[in-house]
Amino acid sequence: MKIYHLSHTDLDGYACQFITHFYFKNVKFYNSNYGKEINDNFNAILSDIEKDENFEKAIILITDLNLSLSQCEEFGKICQEKKIKIFLLDHHQSGEECAKKYSWYLLDSKRSATKITYDFFSKICHTNLELSRFVNVVNAVDIWLNTDRNFELGKVFLGLVANAKEINRVMFKEIQVYYIFFLFERAIKFIGKENSHILLENAIHFIKKDFFMKNYDDTLANLISSFVVEKLGELKDKFTIEYEGHKGILTINIGNTSIIGNDFLIKNPDYDFFIDVSSRKTLSFRANGKIDVSLMAKKLVNGGGHKNASGGLFSAYKDSPNYSYIKAQILDLIKSKELTKENKDVQTKELK
Repeated sequence: MKIYHLSHTDLDGYACQFITHFYFKNVKFYNSNYGKEINDNFNAILSDIEKDENFEKAIILITDLNLSLSQCEEFGKICQEKKIKIFLLDHHQSGEECAKKYSWYLLDSKRSATKITYDFFSKICHTNLELSRFVNVVNAVDIWLNTDRNFELGKVFLGLVANAKEINRVMFKEIQVYYIFFLFERAIKFIGKENSHILLENAIHFIKKDFFMKNYDDTLANLISSFVVEKLGELKDKFTIEYEGHKGILTINIGNTSIIGNDFLIKNPDYDFFIDVSSRKTLSFRANGKIDVSLMAKKLVNGGGHKNASGGLFSAYKDSPNYSYIKAQILDLIKSKELTKENKDVQTKELK
């Protein structure tokens, strides 16, 4: 049996997955915001299930996300046809109509999704004191029990996840989820201590350094850069693009573009440029003397800047949780500009 667990992208969503991870080891995690992103992730899950040898033993678990009636109808029908078990654990009242219509849609608006998930699996498997204390902290802040003794610590947990942006969830899905799990494992140790919320807040910087640090200490920014550059190097074939005979790498919302971009180009001298695209439709270009990215930015998006550091706005860009879809947009942009250049060259020859 393999569980394909789709959950929200906040504290409650990741905490649900942390519980599943505690009870089961054969789990693959996906995270989504609302709307079309849920459908994109569901399709990604189906694709992964089809690649699995134990196809008929797959379970799709959805937590902390309420579906629309059309999504319920579509997902339920597909799972029935493919003999995939599906069930949803949620607490948003907006899903009440779906819960009444579909038996696999379990809704309880009085508990956080984390508590619902823990109560569900602890009855099937076993209870765990440390995990239940963690659940109570998440529950206190998620349904806003501001008189609960765990509330202030819950607020710090909330910020812990909201500010855990060091690892990009589009490019490094599995690593990012386990980074969140690492933060939870460390943060749990503060539960029950006097002034636990203050102690945890003070410790977050060092907890993060512990995750990224290997054989030496450095600033957190440098440790993160080193970690991300290493992962980019390991997966660079997936992220590679070409432009006019030059090889480069494409990242999504990578953060610290100057530091990470320059570090990657230094450690990977066979690459000539680095592009990062953001959800705000901006493209950041970096180079290390092998190509003038100011000209590249101008040609692609009418941008500009310096020879080794430039930027521009890609107004037609559509954000997505799917890296392949984003990469295809950049490749199409490059191809369209190359075709424009070819057409101009042809016209110039004809005029001559």
